[in-house]
Amino acid sequence: MNLYTILSQTELQRVSDGMSRPLLENCETGSYILILIWSQLGDFDSLEYAWWLQRKAKKLPPEKLAIRAVGIGNRASGTRFCKYTGFPPENLFVEPNAELHHQLKLYSGLNLSLPGLSGSVKAWLNLVLMCAGFGSPGTLREVFRGYTGDRQAPQLIEDNEIIQGTPLPAFQGSFFQLAGGSGFQRPFELATLRLRNMVEVLSNWLTYVPNSVYLTQRGGTFLFDTKGQLLYEHRDPGILGFAANMSQPLSFLSFIETENFT
Repeated sequence: MNLYTILSQTELQRVSDGMSRPLLENCETGSYILILIWSQLGDFDSLEYAWWLQRKAKKLPPEKLAIRAVGIGNRASGTRFCKYTGFPPENLFVEPNAELHHQLKLYSGLNLSLPGLSGSVKAWLNLVLMCAGFGSPGTLREVFRGYTGDRQAPQLIEDNEIIQGTPLPAFQGSFFQLAGGSGFQRPFELATLRLRNMVEVLSNWLTYVPNSVYLTQRGGTFLFDTKGQLLYEHRDPGILGFAANMSQPLSFLSFIETENFT
């Protein structure tokens, strides 16, 4: 059974109304279909991916691209996630046990096991090891990139933006000019966004992560045309590996942005 067939036969709970609906319902309205299989909705990868999509939203309207996302959690998780990220709740579906991830053979994460550990404790142990780079290639490099900056990535925070929601006092985005200028990802800029995400999740942990057994489960990205032909896929190899090009995570959609749909 191919990927598109699996997805077309999948019904999950939709966050906007709590109803169980086909994942690909009404996707024929777009010229392309983007399916995002996210990890836990409280995961850095899921939050960061949604941030990039909101950043590109005006260039990727529904008539160009029908977007559907699936995250591990429940409706309360999804509602909180959409409120925080701005991701449309009508496009987000939730599942409690990563069943679709397993069907699509996505990486379940490091699976080190010790006698006597509960499923939750085992997941936490493996998550900590993955954050240290074990069974999670590229994670440490990506963490460091958040602190050192990246001249291949765009500026992430506008100069007039007020940064709130971190342990630090509120400050203006122009502060990052002191770290190296403007027009590219400055040192500490991405780390600040990730810190804000971390504060949000830890402050609402049980909402975002109702079942910690699936903490290590990774996701994937699948782009189709309306005939179901797979145009692009990315299977996350580890934490903070949700894109082939983390400097420009949505670069695989560049051809859609430039197409004339009028």
